[in-house]
Amino acid sequence: MKIIVTGSLGNTGKPLTQQLIAEGHDITVISNSESRKSEINSLGATAAIGSITDIDFLVKTFEGADAVFVMTPPIMGESNIVENTVNAGKNYAEALEKAQVKRVVMLSSVGADSPIENGPIKGLHHIEKLYSRLENTSVTFLRAGYFYTNFFNDIPLIKNAGILGGNYPENVNIPVTHPADIAKAAAEELVKTTSGKNIRYVVSDSRPPSDFAKVLGSAIGNSGLPWVEFTDEQSLDGMLQAGLPKEMAELYVEMGRGMKTGIVQKDFIEHGAVVNGAIKLEEFAEEFAGRFNS
Repeated sequence: MKIIVTGSLGNTGKPLTQQLIAEGHDITVISNSESRKSEINSLGATAAIGSITDIDFLVKTFEGADAVFVMTPPIMGESNIVENTVNAGKNYAEALEKAQVKRVVMLSSVGADSPIENGPIKGLHHIEKLYSRLENTSVTFLRAGYFYTNFFNDIPLIKNAGILGGNYPENVNIPVTHPADIAKAAAEELVKTTSGKNIRYVVSDSRPPSDFAKVLGSAIGNSGLPWVEFTDEQSLDGMLQAGLPKEMAELYVEMGRGMKTGIVQKDFIEHGAVVNGAIKLEEFAEEFAGRFNS
């Protein structure tokens, strides 16, 4: 099959590309960085270098594809972040329609069912709506849990303050996902013959934050690492001090609040809270320790 992978060679795009090539598919990887071209080619894929704001480029790249994996960058600027994300989705939707792509797999998120109280995820909510209106195109929305790899951002907090925390309590279950499990699910969905619009949750584990602290702490030799629930104000101040742009920090605070109230997890739970990924928290903890000690 001829398959297009957007998102360059990121945490999900690279293992997805590697798996699809190993299965014998013809893969084109879209990247906006010329410097990625040699790495993409070295994997056995074709590099398409251009901007996702260039609809003509997208249409040309999508034409003749049997399937397209679409994802929007996680951070699009320091302001108007949700609007920028939705605009990227609009570009993809227009290009997919013009290129008459029949099969699309979108990387979405747990919480994308809600238009409120989910922070940056609300952009994905609106993009799902856009893709749902594509005619003659089957779409699977891969709603992934909170990325394990986001915990790498907490390493300075652990090293400097000896705590792990967020603006949600230690006893609420949070669906978490490893990018490798997302790549595996995406590879399965891209080659499926299906119709209509479908949702597939991709969750590797679902655990309370108290477990995050205990398991990750034990892996780095700190079995007593505590989970501290911050107020929204404390959480915002901490992210600003860490150098995060104000609007993005505010969106993350909102997402944490949505986890606390359960809005983010609501649809996942109603779908049966199926945990189908292979990489559990304990396995990721070894990866986390390697990064922590590097």
